[in-house]
Amino acid sequence: MLKWALIFAVVALIAGALGFGGIAGAAAGIAKLLFFLFAVGFLVFLVLGLMAGRKITGG
Repeated sequence: MLKWALIFAVVALIAGALGFGGIAGAAAGIAKLLFFLFAVGFLVFLVLGLMAGRKITGG
């Protein structure tokens, strides 16, 4: 998902440089959304992994 966020960010930068404001804005919005979803998913799985590690080790 982070890969797609980076792709949309690059598309937004290129479109903005070429003067396509609407496309650049839409691509930037999609990139922000995907990055936010990636960050939330990462944090959820990090917490779940830490909790599972504590159960396995008994700590």
